[in-house]
Amino acid sequence: MTLDRFVRIKYREDGEKVQRLIEILNELGIDCARLIEEKVDLQFDALKNLRENLGDDELFVKLVIANSIVSYQLSGKGEDWWWEFSKYFSKNPPEGGIAEAYSRFLPNSQTNRRLVAGKLKRLQRLEPFLEERSLEDLREYYFEGMERLRDKLAKTLGSKKSAKTMVFAVKMFGYAGRIVFGEFVPYPMAIEIPDDVRINAYTKRFTSEPPVSFWSRVAKETGISPLHIDSILWPALGGKERVLERLRKHCSRAELVLELTRL
Repeated sequence: MTLDRFVRIKYREDGEKVQRLIEILNELGIDCARLIEEKVDLQFDALKNLRENLGDDELFVKLVIANSIVSYQLSGKGEDWWWEFSKYFSKNPPEGGIAEAYSRFLPNSQTNRRLVAGKLKRLQRLEPFLEERSLEDLREYYFEGMERLRDKLAKTLGSKKSAKTMVFAVKMFGYAGRIVFGEFVPYPMAIEIPDDVRINAYTKRFTSEPPVSFWSRVAKETGISPLHIDSILWPALGGKERVLERLRKHCSRAELVLELTRL
């Protein structure tokens, strides 16, 4: 047995910056995160469009989960990919299985055409899990079991629970749940922030601590779960002009959100 487990690692940290970060997040709160998710994030609009055109809530939620687990190594912007997905399945609802539908969709995609074979294999592994779930099962996951859903997805796909696509799938499932079930359920504290290049670079401004553990600490201090913190950081770090315009239009505290870019 090594002594590592008994030694507390000391990370470099800029205390003043961390304090200001926590002050800003406390002032913005979860309401700001929800506003950004529902009024600023173009992906939320894409999901509303698909649900309206599809006319099948169970299939809609299952498609959102399926699309989440192949949303990596994109060849375009994330927002463009989700709109491509929305438009395609609005006109071409799956007649057979979801994996079969994607075998026609992905090879011709403009924004997600890398690693197609591996993504189709993931969908084939996921499909039996989705087929066994009713809309009532999905409702239960939304209101009482987002962590259980993450765990089931990770086990089904042989992934780590903290893997980026697993936590992202929960985030998009949360969007779909709000749209279908008409209620806002906050993301659980136990689900980590997506550990991507953008978050890694931003975290280094504050600390040398690994991003997942740092943002989990910040989440506990502010009472805002990591996935909602990710939503607040996203427009500030993304810098896309259309997103910033929507932020300023819908959020009265937009300048406070944008202060995060200057920390």
